[in-house]
Formats: sequence, C-alpha cells, structure tokens
Amino acid sequence: MRKSRLKPAVLKDYRITIPASFFSMILGLAGLGSCWRVAAKLWHLPAWIGEAIMLLTVVIWLVLLLLYVSKWLWARTDALAEFEHPVLCCFIGLVPVSTVLVGLAIAPYSRAIAVVLFVVGAIGQLSFGVYRSGQLWMGGHKPETITPILYLPTVAGGFVSAIVASTFGYREWGALFFGAGMFSWLALESIIINRLYLFEELPKPLRPTLGIQLAPPVVGCVAYLSITSGQPDTFAQILFGYGLLQALVLLRLLPWLFQQPFTASYWAFTLGVAALSLSSLRLVERGMTGVMEKMAILLFVGANIVIGSIALGTVRLLLRGKLLPLPATGDRSK
Repeated sequence: MRKSRLKPAVLKDYRITIPASFFSMILGLAGLGSCWRVAAKLWHLPAWIGEAIMLLTVVIWLVLLLLYVSKWLWARTDALAEFEHPVLCCFIGLVPVSTVLVGLAIAPYSRAIAVVLFVVGAIGQLSFGVYRSGQLWMGGHKPETITPILYLPTVAGGFVSAIVASTFGYREWGALFFGAGMFSWLALESIIINRLYLFEELPKPLRPTLGIQLAPPVVGCVAYLSITSGQPDTFAQILFGYGLLQALVLLRLLPWLFQQPFTASYWAFTLGVAALSLSSLRLVERGMTGVMEKMAILLFVGANIVIGSIALGTVRLLLRGKLLPLPATGDRSK
C-alpha cells in the first residue's frame, strides 16, 4: 500500500485555518431550511427541499465541529489566540448556537437527540455569553473592537434558544431566553451604532459583519412569535418593521460593502436574511394577510437567491483552494 504524500504538518495547517466564524454557515442554512418548512405548509411546496437543506446543515455542522475540535487538540495556540481576540472571540458563541439549531433540524426525526443537542447548546451559549459579557463589563475596550459581532454571544444565543425551546414545548424557558436576548440587543445596539456613527469606518475585511446588524430585530420577531400564540400583535409587527429598515440600509450600503472581495465572511448576512423571510412567513402563518402575504413571497425568493449565491461562492472558493488558505510558512510559535 502506498503511503499518503500529504504530510502531517499540512494536515495540521489545514485544521488551523478553520475559524469559529465558519459556523455562521449553519445559522444561514438552518434558517433557510426553516423557511422552506413553513413555505411548504403555506404554499404546498415540495417538503423534501427543506429537509434536504436541513440534512446539508447537519452534515456541514459535523464537519466543522470535528475540524474546530481538532484545532483545540492540535493547534491550541491558534485556538487560544482566537478565544482571546477582542473581536473574533465573539464568533465562538456560534458553536453552541449552531448546535441548538441542529437540534431543531433533526427534531422531526429524533426528539430525544434533538433535545440533548438543544440543552448542550443552550448551556454552552449561555455560559459563553456570560463569560464574554463579564469581559465587556470590565471596560477598557477600544472603539475599533466594537462591531456587530458583539451581538452573537448573547443576542443570537438568547433568541435562537428561545425559538428552539418553544418549539420543543418549553415556552417558559423560551420566554427567559427571549428576555436575555431582547435586553442584550437593546443594550448593545446603542453602543454599536454610536461606534459606526462617530468613529472611523469599518476596515474592508470587517464590513461584511454589518450583515449581522439585520439579524436582531427579525430573529427577535421569530422568537417573540414562538413564545406567543394567536394573531400577531403590534409588537411583532414593530420588530419586523425595524428589520425591514435594517435591510434597506444594508441595500443602500452594498457598493461600499462590496469593496471587500467575496470571502466566507459574507455568511454574516445569511442569518438576518433567512430570519427576515422566516418572520414574514410566520406572520402569514399566524393569520396576517394582504401586503404581508406578497412581502413573504418576495422575501422568500430573495432569501433563496442571497443564501444560494453565497453558498455557491463558498463552493467556488473551496474548489479553487482559497476558502481555507494555509498559513504562512515559518515557526508559528514565535
């Protein structure tokens, strides 16, 4: 048997290049799969499409999780550097949040496993959110480290956990998670907007992270609908309206945002885009008609185009060997 020509050092470098931010793929894909699940009920679309997207989500999550764990086992220095980075560390919160969403993906097939994943993910996101919030409360942070990425540990974690908890019938826990996400969002929103208004513009590599700005109101809308029942009330519509405003602002900024060439960082847009569509679908499912029905169709089509385009662009980068660039040669321990 011929020995592999791929040296262990190359394998190690390959693992090193897996950042926690890649787990944003899971949030976008799971969100799109949820859109298809609701759309299949509303418009009698093929149910298998949503389930295929959810299956793809679970497979990618497993691959990313194995690679990320490998980084902690064989490239601990790099993992710790990411953990201690003032900006990138917040992406680590996506690891448990994506685990919660994977529980939602497999819920129709194995409730027991789904609940275990939800519990593990919810505890993980809460623990990391508390740890990261404690760091922020101690102060001493520079304006350039204040970005929409700050929403991920507590806001995304709280809202996503609320959605999945309510789906599994734990509505009281869902309300608690919703409160954690809601007031964390309100506290962080003013800080982040203040930084965007008053200080230097975001550097090009960080500009795609502005896509996260869309997520809180629309993911919050889905979370609020999950812990309530009956005809959508005014507050749900208020959250959706603010989400629409964020989407319009981002559309206005596209030429500026696209100054950064396409990279995997554009997955930052996908959670918000999927949730904007999903919230409109949920509003229609709960009884809203008229303009909302037409808007739900447009947003659903738009979500498929945006997330599909980003997915295809990511595959293209992977095939060209540019998705996971190897680190520069040399001694990384220096």
